[in-house]
Amino acid sequence: MGASNESRGALVVFEGLDRSGKTSQCGKLLSYLEGLGHSVELWRFPDRTTSVGQMISAYLTNKSQLDDHTIHLLFSANRWEKRSMMEAKLKAGITLIVDRYSYSGVAFSSAKGLDFEWCKAPENGLIAPDLVVYLDIPPEKAAERGGYGGERYEQLEFQKKVAQHYKLLEDSSWKVILCFISCH
Repeated sequence: MGASNESRGALVVFEGLDRSGKTSQCGKLLSYLEGLGHSVELWRFPDRTTSVGQMISAYLTNKSQLDDHTIHLLFSANRWEKRSMMEAKLKAGITLIVDRYSYSGVAFSSAKGLDFEWCKAPENGLIAPDLVVYLDIPPEKAAERGGYGGERYEQLEFQKKVAQHYKLLEDSSWKVILCFISCH
């Protein structure tokens, strides 16, 4: 007989614009839960260590060019290639804190003009998060953070569109944290 539902780890996803503080908040939650004695791991998408992830990394750092549909499917494939490991870890009672997940893929790709429903389709069947923490920062504030502009999507006008598309994805699993200054 498998582990009871009570021993399943939680899937906690952090979403938000580039430079909104996701990585910082993920690290803080990881430390907090470890301090309480929980088994917990920090994951990040895209996972740039996989072969698909390396293709994504080259695209994000402007070292390659790909059609918008193609890069969207690669981002989705990067999540799918980690799905079985994610499921095994959760079943083993490990809580996963994830820096970006499928919501990012849909928000960013649809902000580029791809059909919203088409963008959601490849995500169907991925493990649903127990909690999505959305760090809601004004795009202008995120743009003031160090390192902004180093990657393809770190452009103020585009980030404003992404923020609008994130709002379309919000559901009852989301907790929105308003960040009027950086969420560090």
